[in-house]
Amino acid sequence: MLPILLAALSAVVWGVGDFSGGKATQTARALTVTVVSQLASLPVLAVCVAMMGGTGPTVAALGRGFLGGLVGLVGILLLYRGLSQGAMSVFAPISAVTTALVPLTVGLAVDRTPSVPALIGAGTAVVAIGLVSRAPGGAARVTPALMATALACGVCFGLFFVVLGRSGAQVGLWPLVGVRAGSLSLGLLAAARGRVSLVLPRTARRWAVVAGTTDILANALYLLAATRGPLAIVAPIGALYPVSTVLLALGVDRERVAPTQLAGLGLAATALVLAAT
Repeated sequence: MLPILLAALSAVVWGVGDFSGGKATQTARALTVTVVSQLASLPVLAVCVAMMGGTGPTVAALGRGFLGGLVGLVGILLLYRGLSQGAMSVFAPISAVTTALVPLTVGLAVDRTPSVPALIGAGTAVVAIGLVSRAPGGAARVTPALMATALACGVCFGLFFVVLGRSGAQVGLWPLVGVRAGSLSLGLLAAARGRVSLVLPRTARRWAVVAGTTDILANALYLLAATRGPLAIVAPIGALYPVSTVLLALGVDRERVAPTQLAGLGLAATALVLAAT
């Protein structure tokens, strides 16, 4: 039960981070927002590691986290690239469902088989993710490049879930140090090569700080969940982060929610109940 609760909390916090990052990118470049938000997360990361550092850092834990940070940042950049093409109703569900399917498949292959209700809950979560992520609007033009970008984005995020989930409980939150080292190394390199300024307008900077803080907290919650429960169940629950993003968009920005998204919200609740069985 505890791993499911932690995974659900990580999804809520991740959704807040995604919403905040989206608000920041309305007035600033995506790469700048990403790098600044991750720099802003460092003090919170230090507190998290100090509180739950486990047995201490190991080369394996830091290296695994570094790899996760690299693929995670590539996934973020692919996400922004795909959404910028104006096909959110196609790109978002494909990438989101792929994100959940990758760790689900890996978890079933390498971990113990979960209970039947929990497995049904994980499958329900995958369906819910696809429905919630589908933006309102008409049909968008689907191209092979768009499909490839969406799938690659989902694979990157899915591998991030897998890498963190296979870290082992004894190392505590030290893998997150590797995650941030990997993502910041790649982000700063990309900014330097592209001569991208890291200065943000005041409003965007505030949203970026919120995005970075919530992102690292969500990472910590997910890592605690995935090292204590089956990856095949914990990861799809953690991947339900679009739910809180949609709810915030509805409550804060008064965005219109499609019937399919409402159905997805209901399925997400069902998935949580089944997964906890």
